[in-house]
Amino acid sequence: MNPLDELRALTDLFPESEPLFASAVHIPSATTPEPYKSMLVHDHHMTVAMETYHRTSVDVRVLDRRLDGDLYVRKIVLYKHGTEIPVQFGLVRFHLQYVTEAVRQQILSEQIPLGRVLIEHNVLRHIDLGAILEITAGPPLSRYLAMPVGDVTYGRMATIFCNRQPAVDLLEISAPLTADGCVEG
Repeated sequence: MNPLDELRALTDLFPESEPLFASAVHIPSATTPEPYKSMLVHDHHMTVAMETYHRTSVDVRVLDRRLDGDLYVRKIVLYKHGTEIPVQFGLVRFHLQYVTEAVRQQILSEQIPLGRVLIEHNVLRHIDLGAILEITAGPPLSRYLAMPVGDVTYGRMATIFCNRQPAVDLLEISAPLTADGCVEG
């Protein structure tokens, strides 16, 4: 699938009154600048990458959600634990039929980041990195990540396979990072 078509499909889940991005460009993984390359170009959970990179756990805040049978979609921001410092914006499309009822209920409780739930429940999973994106923030993304409109950050699209089934499609966008590895702002 074309990464920009999949990006559009995910962003269309939660239409905004203004464009989420001023632009989104699919770039080769190898050309992703540091520190974003270390943060995004891997086949691990972004929850773990964010917690390792920022040296703290992260809290999830669900901004919007819909549940239609076994299809659960949500728009989230991850924050450094106990703060209002955003570290990641995300869109999630989850086919819940591929997980147990206990996992489903914990995900729907919206209290713990998705990656942490899957890890804690030892769900057999594999993460397929789909694309790296260079993102220029539009007004909504700028609000979610506390960054100026027009500034550039990076994100990724990925699919999580749960119990060998393509269960989760993700858009994960890092808050802007400084050369010393901190969140800007």
